[in-house]
Amino acid sequence: MPPRRFSISLRLLLAAVLVASGGLLLAQDADVTTPSMQDATGSYEVSGIRVDVTGKTADAARLAGWRIAQRQGWLMLGKRLGVGAGQVSDGTLDSMVTGIIVENEQIGPNRYIARLGVLFSRGKAGAILGVAGDTQRSTQMLTIPIEYSGGAAIAFEQESEWQKAWARFRTANTSIDYVRPNGTGGDSLLLNLGQVTRPGRAWWRTVLDQYGSNDVLVPIVRLSRQWPGGPVIGAFEARHGPDSRLVTRFTLRVSNGDAMAALLDEGVKRIDAAYQAELSAGGLQPDSSLAFYSPIPTPTPTETPTDLPTDAATGAITLTPGESTMTSITVQVDTASAGAVTATESALRGLPGVRSANTTSLALGGVSVMRVTFDADPALFRAELEARGWTVSGSGTTFRIRRAGAESNPG
Repeated sequence: MPPRRFSISLRLLLAAVLVASGGLLLAQDADVTTPSMQDATGSYEVSGIRVDVTGKTADAARLAGWRIAQRQGWLMLGKRLGVGAGQVSDGTLDSMVTGIIVENEQIGPNRYIARLGVLFSRGKAGAILGVAGDTQRSTQMLTIPIEYSGGAAIAFEQESEWQKAWARFRTANTSIDYVRPNGTGGDSLLLNLGQVTRPGRAWWRTVLDQYGSNDVLVPIVRLSRQWPGGPVIGAFEARHGPDSRLVTRFTLRVSNGDAMAALLDEGVKRIDAAYQAELSAGGLQPDSSLAFYSPIPTPTPTETPTDLPTDAATGAITLTPGESTMTSITVQVDTASAGAVTATESALRGLPGVRSANTTSLALGGVSVMRVTFDADPALFRAELEARGWTVSGSGTTFRIRRAGAESNPG
């Protein structure tokens, strides 16, 4: 490849230099902000490649070091995947490399010493190596990192070093499908220590549905500082599910506070390894109680249907054998508190003909929306509510309900 083309190719890669596990960005002079926790990378990652090269200029030495890192990374990737990764041309490597990670570097007038990582396109590299692109993958896991520091537990209420460590973690080589919120909007209200310790499945179902997840992971760190600027000890725990089941527990130590980022990054890697091992052993299966109930039709005998009366006044519902009249009804209700939500769901589920009743839009202190699956005409559903003391307005399949004599509390 002509030197000019080679230089332009790697200069483009320079724009994609990523913050590595040490948390130091030495190749760029810019303010470091909290990275987004949405990481949807589709690359193989090879890290810890050490290079020591010289060149006519500092820039030439650095580009030569990156070229060597690509070659070594390719061989390391083949070894890790258990296949023979023979030598390929530099042009082929350029087409597969999606990024260079600068873990640490020292740049001199004509010498470049660094520890680098290389990202390879999963599709292109997998095709050349003859390995399948798809691997075992967990279900979507909502990740809530909890940090105990100075006696206080912090999740997303404010920016924490533990949250930053999980934001830096790259998921290219993990089989866990982490759903990592970025801490904005309502994250601080919904994702905190209170939610982690709450066993109620109704709340968990609402939260998981909000974040498009099926299960929850709770990585925890408890930081202890021996003295200001001195050694820091991190006690780590990896927990799973709404019942906070312990997966692993370990302790790490660094000699001073300047190495805090390295301590937390190593903790994230070990917790991820524990979660992957648990998944491989058949664990990390979502709790069935976290799924919204989906009614399964019950087979009915094949017989000639006959019309039978329906007693709407008493709320008794009689269906013709073989007839399916399930209706999805939207119910708006005032929910002043969590207890009001639970009480309303329970009351709706207790009505004859109701298959399921779940909250689809939660608004404490306001109007929440519930979805009800009913086995008959919506008019009968309205009649049953009014017979039990509810005030019902609306028409069709959308109703607004209140307890008789109550303005804002349906419970």
